[in-house]
Amino acid sequence: MSSASSPLPAPHRPAPPPPGPVARLLVPCVLTLAAAVLGGLASADAREFYAALDLPAWAPPGGVFGPVWTLLYIGMAVSACLYWKAAGWPAARRGMLLFVLQLAANALWSWLFFAWHLGAWAFADVVLLWCLIVANCWVFFRVHRLAGWLLVPYLAWVSFAAALTWAVWQRNPALLG
Repeated sequence: MSSASSPLPAPHRPAPPPPGPVARLLVPCVLTLAAAVLGGLASADAREFYAALDLPAWAPPGGVFGPVWTLLYIGMAVSACLYWKAAGWPAARRGMLLFVLQLAANALWSWLFFAWHLGAWAFADVVLLWCLIVANCWVFFRVHRLAGWLLVPYLAWVSFAAALTWAVWQRNPALLG
């Protein structure tokens, strides 16, 4: 008769400490800056390309986009910092995942539209981006009201950008396939 030996219990490893206040400040700022830089790389020739497009009468001049996006990125980073601080870790994971996903969709739009001239894909991406921002606003707002409200101007601008993407794509089939 053989005796079954019981496996040794796995050594208990303590959970890693939660990210500290410096990480809660730096991580959202670095992620937001990375998205801005990646989108900016795709937009290197955006001024010339935008000027060559048949634009609707309500399209803003090209010089408006840089200052608007700068303010929006600042608001996004502050929003994520406030949310993460209020939610704590690991509760902030879901909201921060949404934040990272919307940043990725945000950066991708510039590549689709300005670098690769793919109007349909850019429009699909901006619709996805809009949905991710709505979800991000909702999650942030439930934890920290100001964090949610700071994303509302971003949502408004992306709503406008979605309409503009559609209109420009429809008016420029030769340039935006």
